[in-house]
Amino acid sequence: MPQTLAQKILQAHTDEVVEQDGQIVQCRVSLVLANDITGPLAIKSFKGMGAEKVFDKDKIALVMDHFTPQKDIDSANQVMVTRKFAEEQNITHYYEGGDCGVEHTLLPEQGLVGPGDVVIGADSHTCTYGGIGAFATGMGSTDIAAAMALGETWFKVPSTIRVNIDGQMPKWLRGKDLMLMLIGAIGVDGALYKALEFGGSVVDDLSVEGRLCMANMAIEAGGKVGLFAVDAKTRAYCAEHKRPGLTQDLAADPGAVYERVVNIDVTGKEPVVACPHLPSNVKPVSEVRNTPIQQVVIGSCTNGRISDMRDAAEVLRGRKVAKHLRCIVLPSTPTVWKQCLKEGLIETFMESGCVVGPCTCGPCLGGHMGILGDGERAVATTNRNFKGRMGSLSSEVYLASPIVAAASAIAGCVAGPDQL
Repeated sequence: MPQTLAQKILQAHTDEVVEQDGQIVQCRVSLVLANDITGPLAIKSFKGMGAEKVFDKDKIALVMDHFTPQKDIDSANQVMVTRKFAEEQNITHYYEGGDCGVEHTLLPEQGLVGPGDVVIGADSHTCTYGGIGAFATGMGSTDIAAAMALGETWFKVPSTIRVNIDGQMPKWLRGKDLMLMLIGAIGVDGALYKALEFGGSVVDDLSVEGRLCMANMAIEAGGKVGLFAVDAKTRAYCAEHKRPGLTQDLAADPGAVYERVVNIDVTGKEPVVACPHLPSNVKPVSEVRNTPIQQVVIGSCTNGRISDMRDAAEVLRGRKVAKHLRCIVLPSTPTVWKQCLKEGLIETFMESGCVVGPCTCGPCLGGHMGILGDGERAVATTNRNFKGRMGSLSSEVYLASPIVAAASAIAGCVAGPDQL
């Protein structure tokens, strides 16, 4: 039977024969992930079920990224619980402090996830790793605890929506725009428990970092996973990030059966924004330009990589952030931060009047370092704009690419780069 990419990866991790969508299969996992919010819950469940040892200390990753550096006593205690567990279990991949970064940038960067892997994480944006051809998905902390003990978990084989993106890619469009366009077209539940499999000429030309950005937001369409075929670009990226020696491409079989095919032509398209309060409320930036804002956030597991920093710096260079607006820039890992420093991007940000912060999730989840007050609006390169997501219940968040976010910081309102 010709297999979709999702079916093919799951088949490689189970002793059962994957015959159809909807089938329940037991799979071996390549990596289990938790963070400073979800880790303590998983640890409590792990101990509650009577488990004593993790299945493999090298295949657990605990990343203290959401409230880093810890913002209060509660968040400090959360980290203490996780740190103690990591010490007890001799966990190899525990990240806190100066070597810690936003988990979904950090793990591909460190070579801990790669093509053909099955990865589960106690964080909904674990689907990011589909950008490099991993079947990666978020789960609840109890399931994560069981996988930490057993090294396996069950999946219902998802049906697949094939997304073909073609056309002439405009200068200012990025992966973020492409994904927002898709979510706007199919809705926040358009891919509920389905695999999104991406292809087409635009996807072939897209950078691996652009693919990671798109896979990150598969969950915003309800997707179980977002998957990109493994090609020469993927293998080159992995070779540069501690996963050398990959020689095989990985793609769906010719003749694979899809539940649905969505075709998108980007020719002539302009950058878009997702307006409050849903990632599916997508409009061309020209339709909402001049909407006043008080904050811009550039960073997160969606858009905190070095290519995102370069895009933002290109727009900001030689310009000033609007008065009475705070523009917060958060490179997502220490490696990205140091590369920004090396390339002079940090200086560009600071000369423009930005606040450059540590490698944290921080404002994305309304955690810290960028909370919105009553009635305030922000343009953010993050992944969610639900009511109250970044602070006050009366605040508003517009999701956009780093290019649009930087242009908006300069204009003091929602703006595209053409307005500058």
